[in-house]
Amino acid sequence: MTASNVVYLRCAAEYLQMTEEVAEGNLISQSETFLNQTVLRSWKDSMKALQTCDDLLPYADDLNIVKRCIESLAVKVSTDPNLFGWPIEHGAMQSPGGSDWWYEDVSSLSLPLYKKLISSMESRGVGEEIIAGSLVSYARRFIPGLNKNTSPSDEEQRNLLEEIERLLPFQKGVATTKFLCSLLRTGLILKVNPVCLLNLERRIGMQLDQATLDDLLMPTFSYSMETLYDVDCVQRILEHFLATDQGSPSLAPSISVAKLIDGYLAEVASDLNLKLSKFHTLAAAVPEYTRPLYDGLYRAIDIYLKSHPWLTEAEREELCRVMDCQKLSLEACTHAAQNERLPLRVIVQVLFFEQLQLRTSIAGCFLVSDNLEGSRQLRSGLMVPNEGGGWATAARENQVLKVGMDHMRIRVSELEKECSTMRKEIEKLGLERSVWSKVPRKFGIKLKSQMCSTQEDTVSEHHRSSSEKMERIQTQISKHKRNKSLDD
Repeated sequence: MTASNVVYLRCAAEYLQMTEEVAEGNLISQSETFLNQTVLRSWKDSMKALQTCDDLLPYADDLNIVKRCIESLAVKVSTDPNLFGWPIEHGAMQSPGGSDWWYEDVSSLSLPLYKKLISSMESRGVGEEIIAGSLVSYARRFIPGLNKNTSPSDEEQRNLLEEIERLLPFQKGVATTKFLCSLLRTGLILKVNPVCLLNLERRIGMQLDQATLDDLLMPTFSYSMETLYDVDCVQRILEHFLATDQGSPSLAPSISVAKLIDGYLAEVASDLNLKLSKFHTLAAAVPEYTRPLYDGLYRAIDIYLKSHPWLTEAEREELCRVMDCQKLSLEACTHAAQNERLPLRVIVQVLFFEQLQLRTSIAGCFLVSDNLEGSRQLRSGLMVPNEGGGWATAARENQVLKVGMDHMRIRVSELEKECSTMRKEIEKLGLERSVWSKVPRKFGIKLKSQMCSTQEDTVSEHHRSSSEKMERIQTQISKHKRNKSLDD
């Protein structure tokens, strides 16, 4: 007798009624003794016996052989094997004492037997993370979308994927986001039932902050093929994330997801068939507080406008409303101010806020300069020239500051020219000259006092004309440079 034939012998003996009443030590008694005292004590032999049960159903089930083999395996997984000294011999063991030593062995079981084994392990308190690891290993072995070496039928794959999803613990982190996205992508191809797809989307949504851009690029598998990627699927995943992330003490996951969605929008924006409503809805679904900067969204919008030149001015304005011009970096503002694809209203807003950012930067430069000057005077009174290179450091910092001021003065001059050009264009459109002085209010610009000045500004200061602001900035720069020359 061996572990590979004992189940056959036991079933045959039962069929032939080879009991003790016929002869002492008959085949039923011998096979039972060998099964209980030898096979079920060994992990390897229990696996071999269980694998042979597939050919002997329902006889092996009626004789409780399947149940006994499964319970033997489940006990060995749920308890430390070293505790009882079981002779565990298996092919999956990579590191002694690891929780995944049995994954590869049980992956050789058929789905019905594997499901029974997983259920028995759950009832014995095996951890959800450990069970999830086994399910992932089993799925990778038999689902072609995860493993190119297998070729079961579509029906078998569909049933297997649905069972894997049903058995997988519904808990964040038990499976990687990449694996869940692979399951969802394969499920879309196989057209698994809608409940399975919805559950996979919810699982991904719970840990969307761990996803990458490649994970979200789900191709469209519908017959219509309206778009290259399934934007609706990503929209639902994002909604699940926002629903589960409410009340989270940390903003880091939300900020990470906002950056991920902006990257996704930039990737799908070049699709000519992507409707404006879908692009706009996904962009607007990201909460405003999760975007410290809008540079990523601006890039996506620019790609979309470039790929859809037939959009009307009203449609362009509607799309750009999801972008907060106050949260564009200076580099993005510079690009947007010269972007002919943007609506005129947006360009005016960008120019206005770029001026405010420059003004704030200049005020910061003055503050840094004053600090450097005070530091230099302190060093001249308390330090000797050769201590720590203080004189050389001060000279180098002064030179860097001067270069920065020169660059800023050039940019201010460029802004004046752009404002002058914009003024002429607005006048050509039939607007009165007085409208220019009311640009902030006309275009719905809301200002924050800390952006306009380092001191407290009054409401009237927000509405001064652009030319007056530029003259004031240039006067400050000239005065500061004269003072610097005298000091030097």
